[in-house]
Amino acid sequence: MKKWLVGWMLMYIFPVLAQNPASYKIYTKNGKKTTWKKLIKKAAKADVVFFGEEHNNAVAHWLELKLTEDLYRLKDGKIILGAEMFERDNQQAVTDYVEGKIDAKQLDSLARLWPNFERDYKPLLDFAREHHLPFIATNIPRRYASMVYKKGFESLDSLSAEEKKWVAPLPVAYDPELSQYKKMVEMMGGHGHGGENLPKAQAVKDATMAYSIAQNLKPGYTFIHFNGSYHSAFDQGILWYLRRLKPDVKILTVETVSQKDITRLDDEHKGTADFIIVVDDSFPKSY
Repeated sequence: MKKWLVGWMLMYIFPVLAQNPASYKIYTKNGKKTTWKKLIKKAAKADVVFFGEEHNNAVAHWLELKLTEDLYRLKDGKIILGAEMFERDNQQAVTDYVEGKIDAKQLDSLARLWPNFERDYKPLLDFAREHHLPFIATNIPRRYASMVYKKGFESLDSLSAEEKKWVAPLPVAYDPELSQYKKMVEMMGGHGHGGENLPKAQAVKDATMAYSIAQNLKPGYTFIHFNGSYHSAFDQGILWYLRRLKPDVKILTVETVSQKDITRLDDEHKGTADFIIVVDDSFPKSY
């Protein structure tokens, strides 16, 4: 199939299908069916909403934009956007794009964009651009996360003062007993620097994103953060760090998962988030 036709399908056909309730269902963390309206009403009362996505889930990307649109209307524009997909040292380029100072081609040359940016994340940036909303690049530059993966947290001590601006304040707190980090070690076989440092590399990302969010909270506003589901599942990851910085912050979590049967929530997904969007796993992926 020609690339232009694939792109056309993703941009126009998938959003139409995504509006079909047969393609997804929404559940509470206990597995009770609920509605988009209830999700939005609760999200509007939160200081931070985490949308944990499956990166190639077309329905999730459509719903991310819909969540942004609906909260923008419900809160009279009092929302702030941020995402894992943009790194802190690329903030100026992101801001320049949102403020209309550069175009998409210039953004691509100035920032490290994900391969699926055009299809899946540009619509969020364009919404911020159209409505004059702040968009925060929250993630640690990947080269520093790679340092932690190879040599542990100690490697960050060698960074210059300028470089440390892009990382959460050191030393980075770390709890290896958090279930999501332990699971990463188990997946790596529990040995070697990969087994030991992979969750630390994840943790420095989580800590930096939490720090970025905390720096940009504003009374009366809801900060919507888009990230891979692992970063916010089970009230861990970014949430663990954010609550250390802002103990009173009101958080709502949304996760997307795929199942063969969307008429019920599988046990393995219960407790993942406040609201869990179950997508039919036969639905085409965005890549």
